[in-house]
This record gives sequence, C-alpha cells and structure tokens, in this order.
Amino acid sequence: MARKRKNTICLPCKQTYRNTARDRLHAFWEVFEKEDEVLVIINADPDALATALAVKKLLRYRVKSVTITHPNEIRRLNNVAMVERLKIPLTRLKSVKVGDYSKKVMVDSQPDHLPCFEKLKIDAIIDHHPMGGKLDAKFVDIRPEYGATATMAVEYLRAAGMKPSVALATALFYAIKVDTHDFEQKSVLADGISFRYLFNIANRDLVRKFELTDLRRSELKYFTIALAELKFSKGRYYSHIGRVRSPDVLVIVADFLNHVGEIDWVFVSGIHGEKLVVIFRCDGYRKSAGKLADRIFGSLGSAGGHKGAARAEVPLKNLNLGEKEFTSDTLKRFIMRHI
Repeated sequence: MARKRKNTICLPCKQTYRNTARDRLHAFWEVFEKEDEVLVIINADPDALATALAVKKLLRYRVKSVTITHPNEIRRLNNVAMVERLKIPLTRLKSVKVGDYSKKVMVDSQPDHLPCFEKLKIDAIIDHHPMGGKLDAKFVDIRPEYGATATMAVEYLRAAGMKPSVALATALFYAIKVDTHDFEQKSVLADGISFRYLFNIANRDLVRKFELTDLRRSELKYFTIALAELKFSKGRYYSHIGRVRSPDVLVIVADFLNHVGEIDWVFVSGIHGEKLVVIFRCDGYRKSAGKLADRIFGSLGSAGGHKGAARAEVPLKNLNLGEKEFTSDTLKRFIMRHI
C-alpha cells in the first residue's frame, strides 16, 4: 500500500502544501509578481549572505529587481573576504527606503531577532533558527532541525532545476561549513546531501582562503606579545596580551597555542573596551572549558561555552584590581584558584 505523503502547514498563513522541495518552491514563487521590486533583508554572515544570493537567483526573471540589504557592519575578516572575493552586491539598510520595495524577504533571520527588523512588513521568511514570536508573512519556511539555511536554499535551487554558478556554490558550501562547524555541531542528513552536491561545483581553494583570513597585518604583533608573556605550568599555557583592537585575535592566538601537543589547557586574555576577555581551550576529554569559565568568571560577568572551548567577558570594574595591572601572572592566579 502506498504511503501517504505528510502535509505541512506554512505558519502563520495556514497555507497547506505537500512537504516536498518542489511544493515549497512553488509556494514561495506564488508570493511574487513580475513587477515586484524585492528587498532581501539579512543580518550579514556567511549563511545569510549565501542564502540571499540563492534567493536572488531563484527570483531572476520572475520579478523586476532584487536588492540585498543588511543593518550590521561586516567586520569579521572571513566575511569581508567572502563579500569582496565573490563580489556580493550589498546595500546597508540605513540607506534604503524600505517603502520603495513592493515585497520583502527575510532569510536566516526573523523579525524579532533585531530591533530594526521588528517594524518591517515581511512577505516571505526562510530560516533555520527556532520560531520566535508571531509571524505575519505570506510564506514561512522555518526548519530549526537544519544546520544551515543554505541547505534549504540548495533544495530550492535543485527543485527549480537551477545549477548554481561557481560563485554561488562557493558561498553556499562555505555557509554550510560555517554553520555546522564542519558537521561537528547540529546538522541533519539534508545538510550532508546539499554539501556533497556543492562539493564539485564550489571553489574549495577560495573557501579555504575565507577560513584562513583571520588577521590584519597590524595584528601580527599580538603573537609576539603572547609568546613574550607566555607562562607555562603543569601542562597549561597562560598569556595576557593587553589591549586588543578586537577580541577575535585572542581566539586566534588561543587556537594557535592549543596546537602544542603536550599542552592540556590554554588561557589567553586581553582587554577590549572596558572588559577583560578570556579565551579557554582544552581537548574536552574529561574536561569542560565551559564549566571552568563559568566557575571562575560567572559571578563577575558573562562566561560559558562548550567542553573544548569557552569564553568569559568581565567588566574591569568587577575585578577589583585597584592600581594593579592585569598580567599573565594575574590570569594564572585566577585560574589556579578554581582548576
């Protein structure tokens, strides 16, 4: 006996369609008309950027124009490299007259994710984050079990019979890698299928360049400081770098030091603005960086993470240092009280 196909409800519009990529695609297309000028709204990161590009391709020849806009400044060097090397056309939300666009699409986000999104009237939402508040859109496709929205975008493209260009495939491939943490975190079989489909189309050398683009030349000095300040004790590294332009450099230094074979723990700290930022690294085997970070700094600021990686951010005023400077030895003393 033939198995019945399960129907899906497209909330909140109560539109019922069969749960296939083709049905979802046609339900999405039905939102638009030939004369529509479409605004695709994202909070720019690799997954959002890649999915927005896929939506632009899906709507080609079906609408008058498609513009991708974002409110956030793109600062991470990996993301800057992605935008520049793939020549992704972007417009800042603050420079856009939203009312000039007849249809608005939001991908990899929802209206309740940012204050600047809350008053926008969205016509279509495609996302993999859990559903937030009430959604008033004609089309909603939210699948929180998926590791990346880019996976959903690949399914739409394949249902439409549209093979992605090398640039689009590269963006989607990178997005899936980033959001699933190379499949070390949440993902489903669909993520793996989409990833494998893109494997021979994407420029994987370019993806590697995105992944490696972490540092500015001016930030190489932090490695010199980190090594000069490095303290070693009982299989643990401690290094305080001082004031940093971005906390991201602390992560990069900590990951670098974590490559040393006989080291069990790495603690790297620095000051950004008026906060002390501490990065924790370990192998996660019979250890928990997240629990240790919370135990040491949880009462002083925000702290937590996973077994192998964690982070703490503490307002300097909460450290009660007086006239003393925070140093690698200070970091070591903080850690040693709790480890």
